[in-house]
Amino acid sequence: MKMMTLAIGAICVSLGGLWLLQGLGVIHVRPILCFADCAPIQGSSAGWAIVGLLLVAAGVTAIFLTLKGRAWR
Repeated sequence: MKMMTLAIGAICVSLGGLWLLQGLGVIHVRPILCFADCAPIQGSSAGWAIVGLLLVAAGVTAIFLTLKGRAWR
């Protein structure tokens, strides 16, 4: 269970970091697979930056709590 939590935390940090950087306008990634009218994000987007920051924080918290519990035992 702890390994799964660490893996999910790492995925959250990676994906959240990508969304944060895209929302801040630091990097630009073209859409790969679209099911509707997809357009790349032009410029910065506060919504994506906030969601990315929250996801990074959740992932770091999950990793920290998992590793902290492992060190105490």
